[in-house]
Formats: sequence, structure tokens, C-alpha cells
Amino acid sequence: MATVLALSGSPSRTSRTALLAEHTAAGLRARGHRTHLLALRELPAAPLLAADTHDASLARAVSLVAEADALVVATPIYQAVYSGLLKTFLDLLPQHAFAGKPVLPLATGGSSAHVLALDYALRPVLTALGAQVCQGRFVLDRHITTAPDGAVILDDDVERQLARTADQFARALPSRAPLTAA
Repeated sequence: MATVLALSGSPSRTSRTALLAEHTAAGLRARGHRTHLLALRELPAAPLLAADTHDASLARAVSLVAEADALVVATPIYQAVYSGLLKTFLDLLPQHAFAGKPVLPLATGGSSAHVLALDYALRPVLTALGAQVCQGRFVLDRHITTAPDGAVILDDDVERQLARTADQFARALPSRAPLTAA
């Protein structure tokens, strides 16, 4: 099965975007894929802003992108565009970092007025990095909550839509045959 890296581009510690990325990654794990979550807000700010890829944390993050078969890129939408944190990280990646990789864009926002940011802001930069951009999903913040045990709760309609989106994405993922001993 494929290795999928889920990037969370939210700078917030209490991020609905991160919850959505985690929920999507869990669904992909349930389908048998290996998943890793990278919360960009946990990267060190000074090296990130300086694009210092010699920093061990940034080098590891860039390596995770290179090693992934596919990516989920989740971001909050601010002022009709993806987060500056995500932009800063994407800017330090090699030009063709996503070449040939399926990428599922996810976005959250407070108003449906921001829904076009997926196609007009995020999709072009993912395409420029070489991604095979899959049909993404925009989710209103109010449709994402958590249970007392920390489990992610999505509005029923959103859950169904996200499941369909994840199914389409899963079909685009490369499959790896299990390694067998010689």
C-alpha cells in the first residue's frame, strides 16, 4: 500500500484543519495505507522563515515529502488564500517535489465565500510542484468538532462527502506489492 504524508498548514494549536487532516489520514489507514502527519506549526520558525534546509527538522520534513507516495495538503483559508505557513513550507521544497504524486487538497474556513481558494489559490501551486491534484474538499469550520475523548466529529453530510473524496483519492494512490523474502 501507499505511504501518504498529511501536511497540516494551520498555525493554530486548536486547529480544525489539523483535525480534518488527521481524520482523513485515519480513513486512509483504515484502507491499509501507511500515513504520517506533519503539523507545519511544529517546525522551528527561524529556520523555516530563512529556508534553512540544513536545519535537522526542516531536512526531515523535506525528506518526508520526498519519501511519500502521495500527500494530503490541508490548510485553513485566510483572506481567500491558503495559510502563509503552508506557503513558506512549499517555497522551500525542490521545484518538482510533488512530481507524479497524487495530492489531495483540503481546506477549512469560516465562510463558503472561501471555497474557490482551493481551485484558484492552492491548486496552481500544487500543480507547479508537479502534483497530480485530485478533487479537493472545502469544509466549514462549524462542521468540524471533537468528542470529549478527542475523536473528530464531522457533520453527517460532510462526512459522506469527505468519504467519497477520500475514496477517489485512494483509487489514485500507487499500490506497492508486499516485499517477500528471496
